Amino acid sequence: MAETVWSTDTGEAVYRSRDPVRNLRLRVHLQRITSSNFLHYQPAAELWKDLIDLATFRPQPTASGHRPEEDEEEEIVIGWQEKLFSQFEVDLYQNEAACQSPLDYQYRQEILKLENSGGKKNRRIFTYTDSDRYTNLEEHCQRMTTAASEVPSFLVERMANVRRRRQDRRGMEGGILKSRLVTWEPSEEFVRNNHVINTPLQTMHIMADLGPYKKLGYKKYEHVLCTLKVDSNGVITVKPDFTGLKGPYRIETEGEKQELWKYTIDNVSPLAQPEEEERERRVFKDLYGRHKEYLSSLVGTDFEMTVPGALRLFVNGEVVSAQGYEYDNLYVHFFVELPTTHWSSPALQQLSGVTQTCTTKSLGVDKVAHFSYPFTFEAFFLHEDESSDALPEWPVLYCEVLSLDFWQRYRVEGYGAVVLPATPGSHTLTVSTWRPVELGMVAELRRFFIGGSLELEDLSYVRIPGSFKGERLSRFGLRTETTGTVTFRLHCLQQSRAFMESSSLRKRMRSVLDRLEGFSQQSSIHNVLEAFRRARRRMQEARESLPQDLVSPPGTLVS
Repeated sequence: MAETVWSTDTGEAVYRSRDPVRNLRLRVHLQRITSSNFLHYQPAAELWKDLIDLATFRPQPTASGHRPEEDEEEEIVIGWQEKLFSQFEVDLYQNEAACQSPLDYQYRQEILKLENSGGKKNRRIFTYTDSDRYTNLEEHCQRMTTAASEVPSFLVERMANVRRRRQDRRGMEGGILKSRLVTWEPSEEFVRNNHVINTPLQTMHIMADLGPYKKLGYKKYEHVLCTLKVDSNGVITVKPDFTGLKGPYRIETEGEKQELWKYTIDNVSPLAQPEEEERERRVFKDLYGRHKEYLSSLVGTDFEMTVPGALRLFVNGEVVSAQGYEYDNLYVHFFVELPTTHWSSPALQQLSGVTQTCTTKSLGVDKVAHFSYPFTFEAFFLHEDESSDALPEWPVLYCEVLSLDFWQRYRVEGYGAVVLPATPGSHTLTVSTWRPVELGMVAELRRFFIGGSLELEDLSYVRIPGSFKGERLSRFGLRTETTGTVTFRLHCLQQSRAFMESSSLRKRMRSVLDRLEGFSQQSSIHNVLEAFRRARRRMQEARESLPQDLVSPPGTLVS
């Protein structure tokens, strides 16, 4: 006879199912092996010699004709939340005085019907459903550790009471806005009461009465074979896992007569028939179709479009962080400057904002202030000049970083600017900042003790101001100091009829968008070429101012 391979993994297994849990079926097979005393103390050399003597211990048929061998092996198929009464419950609920709750009286009526119809179909295997008293007590008294003197914590006690919430206790339908979404000053009792997971859960225990023959119905012989838990999300937790290809589980009873039992748990849920799958597919299709119609009714049929020849720009941005600054308690003032030509914004659109004051946190060698401050705006671009030489300008984001001290005095920590991305999508931009400085120690002492520092009257002076009309912008004499960096995260969306039209307007608008898309690169190349042209012009002027005898003709070397 082959040696039995026991399964020692009695941990939990988690499954997820989209089918109704009422279709779950488990087959449990329980069998008594033999006395564990014989297994522990029988010498290996005398094992075959004593096999003949074991026959004398075989139980004989009783006067009623019932053979105890039939009581030592049992197999039964159990459905989800199917109630199988134990011998203890049968003896208990036959006495009407023991019934206290409506559930007890219901169980009494069912037991009386079973007795009248020939008795219950199970002998040793029985179940405790989610409504039974055992389920409440078992989950309330479960231990978190293996210590004999364990004292349950407050969280353990609260988690044991979570299962009191049934799935039929739903919240109010609809999205009713609570009056207090954020509790700014939570009390200690409020924190203790809300520090619990709130997931509806149903539990079921498959049990076995492993008592001796004709001594069934005692609580001390009850053992848990399997525990099943199902939540509202379709997550099924089985402990221990289904047997499958693994070996059977073993149970060794305690007491004077130690017995060894083995049992297996298999999932025998019926497979869905093709007709049922097709019907379920049609139901889901109809459900999703109705949900789509519901969402369409919320959005409406009128979709707001831009005027022909216009580009609509949406920006959902976030001031992520600032780092590398001298002082603490930072906040950022930012605004978006639209070019004076071709760009506009709604009348009530706010193009500026100020973040909250944030303390810094050491991250490596730098101190970082995390703002996570959101902002949003929209703008319109209407292209009227269709000549190929016209290069459209793009909005610019300016920022000013300031610090606030204990006496509510602020200091300018830096100025910065960046051109908004011309392509739609998500972008993360890091803006380097600088601040004007004065020479000497007096200015730094004033900045440290009484606050205040040099400031720019016009923040657009960080780049080329929009009001500047000259050819050259001189910053000669302006002393600056490089400070830290500010990180922005921008999500840009663009809307235009040109994306869906196939007329000549689309071609003209497409050329504009192509130029807008490469605006940053074209602008930088244009600046470089312009600098080369200016240097070449100065060299030409210097050459013309020199005497003719000192100027060598092109292509000759001067020794």
